[in-house]
Amino acid sequence: MQKEGDATRRNFLKGALLASAPLLAGQAARQAAAQAVKPEQSRNDRAKWLEIVERVSQPVLQAISEQKLRATMPVEAVAGAKEARAESTHLEAVGRLLCGLAPWLEGGLEGGLESGLEAAPGNDPAEEQLRTRYREWARLAIRYGADPHSPDAFNFGANQQSVVDAAFLALAIARAPSELWAKLDATAKQNVVRAMRATRAVLPAFSNWLLFSAMVEALLCKVGESWDPMRVDYALHEHQQWYVGDWLYGDGPQFHWDYYNSFVIQPMLLNIFDALGPAADRWAAMRKPILARAQRYAAIQERLISPEGTFPAIGRSLAYRFGAFQHLGEMALRRQLPEGVHPAQVRAALTAVMTRIASAKGTFDEQGWLTIGFAGHQPAIGEAYISTGSCYLCSAAWLPLGLPATDEFWSAPPQPWTQQKAWSGVDIEADHALGE
Repeated sequence: MQKEGDATRRNFLKGALLASAPLLAGQAARQAAAQAVKPEQSRNDRAKWLEIVERVSQPVLQAISEQKLRATMPVEAVAGAKEARAESTHLEAVGRLLCGLAPWLEGGLEGGLESGLEAAPGNDPAEEQLRTRYREWARLAIRYGADPHSPDAFNFGANQQSVVDAAFLALAIARAPSELWAKLDATAKQNVVRAMRATRAVLPAFSNWLLFSAMVEALLCKVGESWDPMRVDYALHEHQQWYVGDWLYGDGPQFHWDYYNSFVIQPMLLNIFDALGPAADRWAAMRKPILARAQRYAAIQERLISPEGTFPAIGRSLAYRFGAFQHLGEMALRRQLPEGVHPAQVRAALTAVMTRIASAKGTFDEQGWLTIGFAGHQPAIGEAYISTGSCYLCSAAWLPLGLPATDEFWSAPPQPWTQQKAWSGVDIEADHALGE
């Protein structure tokens, strides 16, 4: 009888434990989600971002500040394409790098950007020192790159690729007009205008490339030069025709499952409108749907980041690495993140992605230049149009550095991002397509 009683009790306890296992697991999961991003882990997120900024940027900016970019930057490309890619890779490196750095270069001082003003409250002196140096180097990069007599002169209009990266350079200047335009001397400004106009010789592909031509014209409008509204009109109207629903545009008439909605399409649509200013009023009816789609796409981008700080390796141009999240960073910078997506969870998610990729073995070569790859050195990932300079579009994820250190994006207590919550049992709200 005693043995039967012991067996009964054991079976009862075993059953009780099994019954309670889901509850215990759920409780543990919720605790894990709450602890996934601890305050002490995220307190220095901005510093972590700046470490990555310096590691990526220093070789490019220092070299061109000394007019040694062509002499020192390696050119990695697919077999047989190195010579052809060398014609454009230096403009790629600088234009793409500056487009991500620009908001940070523009910001950081309270009350204006003139020298002598005190740094905004909360700014780190070491950050301000780095920013000051990079501002100077960025202006030198534009000056030397646009100067046809410089050993580091860029090729504008000489090949198809030049319209792409002239547009990224135009985007950089439009994002930082005080630092990257107003402080250029008259000769440098004339050279930039000449260079931008030279890309009109390039016939853009019937795809996202229409926005490159439009971005160049938008910059010319912004700086008070004559511009071609037809190129802007064509790009804007075609992209409205290419909208396929629920946050996404096709890349031309066909839909491509890749990150080009973030690499190019949605950020450039927003920035073209910004650069045009009052001249964009003729396209005012497009503003509201473009912004609504941009907010929905930001929500989707945040959901693409796994609990471990990874994201799907899908589609073209994976060598741009965390540049795939330019759009999420753009909406954070604009303080226009969608409802339910807190800036602190975006900060935490992007920090996880960038630190994971930047620390992958082989991401940088022995001299500190970026290599072709996604998480490390993976040259087979690089398409025929990819070269060393192409990889610097990773900088586009850094846009939130344009927000001051006191902004909620940086100062709010850390929060787990959507996939961390979902995969740890937190009761998150259902997700729906735009318009449902």
